[in-house]
Parts: sequence; structure tokens; C-alpha cells
Amino acid sequence: MRTPPASSPSCDSDTPSRGRTQRPGGAGSAGAPGFTALVLGAWMVFAGVPVRAQQPAVPAKAAACAACHGADGQPIMPVYPIIAGQTSRYIYLQLRDFQEGRRTNEVMLHTAMSRDDMHELASYFSAQKPPRQKFVPNADKAKLGKLKAEETLCTMCHLGGFAGQNEIPRVAGQNYDYIVKQLGDFKARRRTNDAGNMTSVANTLNAQDIENLAHFLTGL
Repeated sequence: MRTPPASSPSCDSDTPSRGRTQRPGGAGSAGAPGFTALVLGAWMVFAGVPVRAQQPAVPAKAAACAACHGADGQPIMPVYPIIAGQTSRYIYLQLRDFQEGRRTNEVMLHTAMSRDDMHELASYFSAQKPPRQKFVPNADKAKLGKLKAEETLCTMCHLGGFAGQNEIPRVAGQNYDYIVKQLGDFKARRRTNDAGNMTSVANTLNAQDIENLAHFLTGL
């Protein structure tokens, strides 16, 4: 909760009238924190001051993620995925799949954490704001990628805007290099923790389709 600026007008009820005796702990007493908070809250409501939602605390295990994913889920190297703003359920399931061997990555395989750690990390990173994408997509390739996405009915799972849902990831604005690698891995069956859905779709794509889709999705 933000404190109103000093120049803002104070409420009359919180200012003792001149010459009037204040009783200790009374409604007009400066020592009544409950009354002051009530007045301040009412002032903020009527003044239209936005109240920020409390952000989750940074989990202790997040330090282990920072080297690749950045402290706030925004990686510096585009080969790593952006996990800021990713769906919480998806992050949790990927962490679990890495731990249980259903998805492989040399770095992730050696990251030890409990289920509580996974849930905590998933909640934290999903609450972060995705970065503005620095990659500039090719307009012609992005147009072809959009047509391919419509042809393969991508939005049936990833939803309109490709924001994802539950265990389906957000792919809008994802790093270009990462998208290309994952689609290639699904096609070659190097990645199989998708219940077969992405493998089936990737089998219909050629290398140019994958490149076009990556330009389209990264540019969203």
C-alpha cells in the first residue's frame, strides 16, 4: 500500500480542531493507528490510488535458476526459455518431468528440489512479467508461420494469443532459438513428455515451417 504524497490534502477527521481537547485513544487521537489506517484506506479508495497485489517472495531455490533463466525468469541467452509469465502449472510439470526423467537436460537433471520447491518456483516465475522481445521477426516468415499455426489448429491448446493454459505453455513472445529447438526435438522424438500431441503436430512440419512458426510466435 502506497502512502499518499505529502502534498495531498489530509482528511478533516484526522486533524484535531483548534482548541478542542482530545481524549487519549479517542477517534481524533494521533495515537489511534486503527483509525488512521481506516481513514487512509478510505482516502485511497475515493482518490483512486491503485493498490498493488503482493508479489510472492523470491524462493531460495530461485538462485539456482538465475544462471540460465535470469533472476526474474528473463534469460540473457535466447537458447534458454523465458519462464517469466509462464503458466504455473506448466512450470511445475516440467520441473517434475526433469526430475523423474521424462524430459532430459544435463543442467536440469542435476537440479535437486522437492515438490514444495517446484510449486514455490512455479508460483514465483509465473507471477513475473515477460520481457519485451528483442528479436525482430521477418514479416514474410511470420505471415507464413501464422498460416501454418491456423492450419495445425495450434490455438485449440495454446489458446488465442498463444498465452497458454494450465499445463499448456505460453509460447507468445518466447525466444526464437528455443522455439526452433523444441519443435525440432518434438519432431525427432528427442522430447516426448507431451502425451504425443506436439510430436504429432511436429511430424507435419518441415524445417521451413518450424522457422516460420518461430518467427510468428516470437513476434507476438
